Amino acid sequence: MSPQRPVRLAGVTGMGMAFVGGYVDVIGFVLLFGLFVAHATGNIVMLGVGLAGDAGGLATKLLALPVFIGAAAATYALIRWRDARGQPCEVLVLALQALLLLVFMLLTAHALPAAGPNAPDVMLAGLVGVAAMAVQNVGARVVFTHLAPTTMMTGNVTQLAIDIVDLVIAQGRPDEALKARLLKTWPPVFAFAFGAVGGALGVLIAGAWSLSLAAVVVALLAVLHALRGERS
Repeated sequence: MSPQRPVRLAGVTGMGMAFVGGYVDVIGFVLLFGLFVAHATGNIVMLGVGLAGDAGGLATKLLALPVFIGAAAATYALIRWRDARGQPCEVLVLALQALLLLVFMLLTAHALPAAGPNAPDVMLAGLVGVAAMAVQNVGARVVFTHLAPTTMMTGNVTQLAIDIVDLVIAQGRPDEALKARLLKTWPPVFAFAFGAVGGALGVLIAGAWSLSLAAVVVALLAVLHALRGERS
């Protein structure tokens, strides 16, 4: 096996997951009445907005945080269980997320068009989407630890700004550490932004069915890791 292959797969995984993060979050927000399926903090903010007067979807936003925590905890427990037996978790995490994204798509397509955000079908679809992205968040924290964050871009953008200043100070001749940080940070930022734009186009073209692309991307990443057959 070429030594470049794990590095290449890591880059593809990071960009693919970041793309899905932006893509799914935009689709969920547009179709499910302002629900952030990938950002627990975003739903806390929207909960505050609801309490301030716009109460649409308040119940879903109230449930989103405990569902996110529950799904994240269950995923982490599964990872710990496999780790204790020396079993790799990359394929498991990606396959589980792909499955949940597929269910999310089917439930969203079934629920829409809906009269409002508090319809039970809409709530169920949104909470399954939250669970799917909780899996990705846990995977990024404890399985794909060598990658930059793939759903929360604030830290990446901040690090990128810091590294650009360091690059200017180094007069375009970065040391290896700075070069490694730049190569790690900017691709997911670009992929997340590309995914957000893609999500908007997906809603316009295919509505809820556009979520199929996210499920396919994650499933393909699972296949690539399965074919490699070893830990990153």
